Amino acid sequence: MIKKFTFSSESVGEGHPDKVSDFISDSVLDACLEQDPQSRVACETLVKSNMVALAGEITTDADFDYEQVVRDAITDIGYINDDDIFHADKVFISNFLTKQSEDIAQGVDAAGAEGKKHEEQGAGDQGIMFGFACNDTSELMPAPIMYAHRLNRKMAEFRKSGNVPWLRPDCKSQVAVNYENGQVTGISNVVISTQHSADVRHAEIEEFCIKEVIQQTLPERYLNDDTEYLINPTGRFVIGGPQGDAGLTGRKIIVDTYGGWGRHGGGAFSGKDPSKVDRSAAYMCRWVAKNIVAAGLADRVELQVGYAIGHPEPTSVTVDTFATNTVSEEAIIKAVQEVFSFKPADIVSQMDLLQPIYRSTTNYGHFAKEGLPWEDTSKADALKSAAQ
Repeated sequence: MIKKFTFSSESVGEGHPDKVSDFISDSVLDACLEQDPQSRVACETLVKSNMVALAGEITTDADFDYEQVVRDAITDIGYINDDDIFHADKVFISNFLTKQSEDIAQGVDAAGAEGKKHEEQGAGDQGIMFGFACNDTSELMPAPIMYAHRLNRKMAEFRKSGNVPWLRPDCKSQVAVNYENGQVTGISNVVISTQHSADVRHAEIEEFCIKEVIQQTLPERYLNDDTEYLINPTGRFVIGGPQGDAGLTGRKIIVDTYGGWGRHGGGAFSGKDPSKVDRSAAYMCRWVAKNIVAAGLADRVELQVGYAIGHPEPTSVTVDTFATNTVSEEAIIKAVQEVFSFKPADIVSQMDLLQPIYRSTTNYGHFAKEGLPWEDTSKADALKSAAQ
């Protein structure tokens, strides 16, 4: 039986208001970790019009200018044009950060406490986390989300080069990919909505996005006469970023992960230090899943782990290969548990996560980027050997 379907995923650019919030939160996190690797950080950011508000809980010995970190982050994004209401030098900043709850801290600390039944580092919260990998692309990620990310990266390259002066930071993309029997066969349609200056014509935007971005970025073999291009379909996108819409940390969790292809446990990443399993265990699951596919044990795999707050062991570890496995799933689970440890403290040490690396994760997905420890496939041989 031939199974045909089309699957769409979206990505957003650095200037999208939710991504502005994510980047500020991750910038605060990195500033803490640069001075104090043991920092406990849960930084949330709200942006709207010409205002930035920080809230959440931080316990750290780091001493830095929070306001300067915020302004530097906005500058890096590119909100520095004279016509920007949301401007790096002009935003009003409010700081509502407090210290982490002592009740939560004692569950995470590697020390005994009344009512705590062990002296190990526990999970910072209860919850479920997922990881996914497949052989759609060289990054071992689903094609729709990777193609959408590539478009926004290309748009940002043009904008930051200064060669396309009408481009502005807010941008979204969406790609609908055709599949047949599990293989990519083509691209049905591509959507790009990009913020722009008021003096450019829609026809120029459309021609640029199709010829210079889409056709130079997506695989030529998947684009044909039937591929539909939807460029700024409202006709105008001058008011964008936090001027046009409020932004909040953690509202783009599907963009951050697998574009809707793999399941999601609901926890956001940005602004959280790696003692929060919402972030670190999701990275761990991606690491394990990618190594399973890299080892040739399955073409497509999803992991789920569960945690209880303050508890050092996962409450469950589940593997689903969607019937693409080359050895039994029982053998894969056994190999995973032999090669990897899912304890929160071990996750941090195995991937060396107490580093200021998190600003580099914020945009274009938290996966499939070179240099990030959870994208390393050096455990593939050990997994393959353990699964025999």
